[in-house]
Amino acid sequence: MKKLVSLEDAVSRIPDGAVLMIGGFMGAGTPPRLIDELVRQGRRDLTVIGNDTARPGVGIGKLIAARLVRRVVTSHIGTNPETQRQMIAGETEVELVPQGTLAERIRAAGFGLGGVLTPTGVGTVVAEGKRTVEVDGRDFLLEPPLRADFALISARRADYRGNLEFALTSRNFNPLMAMAAGTVIAEAEDIVPVGVIPPDSVGVPNVLVDHLVAKEHRHG
Repeated sequence: MKKLVSLEDAVSRIPDGAVLMIGGFMGAGTPPRLIDELVRQGRRDLTVIGNDTARPGVGIGKLIAARLVRRVVTSHIGTNPETQRQMIAGETEVELVPQGTLAERIRAAGFGLGGVLTPTGVGTVVAEGKRTVEVDGRDFLLEPPLRADFALISARRADYRGNLEFALTSRNFNPLMAMAAGTVIAEAEDIVPVGVIPPDSVGVPNVLVDHLVAKEHRHG
């Protein structure tokens, strides 16, 4: 299958109402062109799973500002007043999840697990409506796995087969999300021939990547 596709083609595969995982941490490691194209094509009623909603005009914040998101599952909205406003007004449903729990719920989906046991939130409002499991005399919450229809991720480099390399901490949630979604669309700053990326630098192998979008340069 040809993985390198146009930006427009990649985003056209995403329907209204889709569940999206979007990589990044306050915009770092977030796929900017894919997000801009989502806004341009006007996808609606999206559920977005991501570490945060960034800031107005940055990363996931663009989708929030364009009123394209029906529900967001995230660990932090404190830097985006528009997310807060929409939540308070009842315009957007917000599920706040502790950051470590969010990562483990995504990982659980990718590994095919039934959930994750965590002590975080026991005895607080976080525990309301959730199952508590006792292990060796200690209580844990059973948190369900998080899955998505699509993962939109960002890489520093990709080869033509779809192997991805990340720049330092910009990898953040991207590799986890690539394992937890039905379809993975990756945006890369640079596309290089197969063999250029050292095997031990591959953060996401090509078998997980369905579609690849070039951000800037192509070689070979």
